[in-house]
Amino acid sequence: MAAIPGIKLNIGVELPVIGFGVFQTPPAETISAVSEALRVGYRHIDTAALYGNEREVGQAIAASGLRRSDIFIETKIWINDFGYDETLHGFDKSAGKLGIEQIDLLILHQALPSAFDRTLGAYRALETLLKAGRVRAVGVSNFMVDHLERLLAETDIVPAVNQIEVHPYFQQRAVQDFGKAHGVVTQAWSPIGGITFYRGNGRSTLEDPTIVAIGKAHGKSPAQVMLRWHVEEGRQVIPKSVRPARIAENFDIFDFELSAAEIAAIDAHETGVRGGPDPATVTLETFSRIIPEA
Repeated sequence: MAAIPGIKLNIGVELPVIGFGVFQTPPAETISAVSEALRVGYRHIDTAALYGNEREVGQAIAASGLRRSDIFIETKIWINDFGYDETLHGFDKSAGKLGIEQIDLLILHQALPSAFDRTLGAYRALETLLKAGRVRAVGVSNFMVDHLERLLAETDIVPAVNQIEVHPYFQQRAVQDFGKAHGVVTQAWSPIGGITFYRGNGRSTLEDPTIVAIGKAHGKSPAQVMLRWHVEEGRQVIPKSVRPARIAENFDIFDFELSAAEIAAIDAHETGVRGGPDPATVTLETFSRIIPEA
């Protein structure tokens, strides 16, 4: 199998440009989905404490026959485990469920705007874990520019990634541009706009006429076109699926290139409409979830 292109993170660690996500994948289906992704060629698995499937991700990786060093494992600390000591324990819970001693990339799942001191405490715990070699890189998720500005002003280590909602209908250019200026890689969740059609809002990126036409010109699916668009613009992507055919399709994006005109046409689809929760509204009162022990 040919080597997967990588993105060099600011810490010097290389992250594959495409990973496999398991958001909303039931634990009972996670082992088979991750096993299939690894068989196809994915080498980056993205999970989170909140997803409730870290244990199954670890089991699939352990059973894969692949060397641990060949697989890049990413997970996230949920807001209930924010705070310095709490986040150190959150690492122990995640590592225990994954069955590993070192996590390749550990990130904060959200900012807590109404309790940002706890967010800072959590990030300082990530810095401690990085310095101790317990993690290879640290980052954040769903952080907006104001969150990043304060984080950079009050901590020592620049996040390696910021995982945010990015797809043709919602691109968050200001957040992307701020990250790029500071060496933070944008990691796109819902990269093919699944959040735009799973919730039945009537607009599907998979049926968008422009994206469909670009796909036909290359003999590729709309999903492959969108994933290629991300990669060519420098983002890392983590598509998800439990269907073997779709898992393989999403990975098959390295044998074609989009023209500048095609990329511009996709760029022009911005609607400004967010599909996920507004990061400004995330509070412990509204999003509290207790993360079980390992």
